[in-house]
Amino acid sequence: MRFENLEIWQRSVELSVEIYEHFSGHRDFGFKDQITRSSLSLPSNIAEGYERNSDREKALFLNYAKGSAGELRTQVHIGSRIGYISEAVGIRWIEEVEQLSRMLFAIIRRMQ
Repeated sequence: MRFENLEIWQRSVELSVEIYEHFSGHRDFGFKDQITRSSLSLPSNIAEGYERNSDREKALFLNYAKGSAGELRTQVHIGSRIGYISEAVGIRWIEEVEQLSRMLFAIIRRMQ
């Protein structure tokens, strides 16, 4: 199966695009760099995992993606608290990342 056909990859790409667009003109380059890189890491690690040959390697990269999801959730929480992200957007992003993390967990579990 091509990773581009996976719902989890498609949704994580959409989230990353939305985060990049949200922070496109942002002046806090340190925060902007961190949150966009963690959002980019999520679909990138899913893609890399699905390009690997063994379930063991695939699970390793999906675990990296799950770690990136935790990093991204943390940054969204902080961004919301310091006023960089509105409460409504922050809640929506956190809910989406939590769903993606649960999906990753289920996929990883099936491989083991």
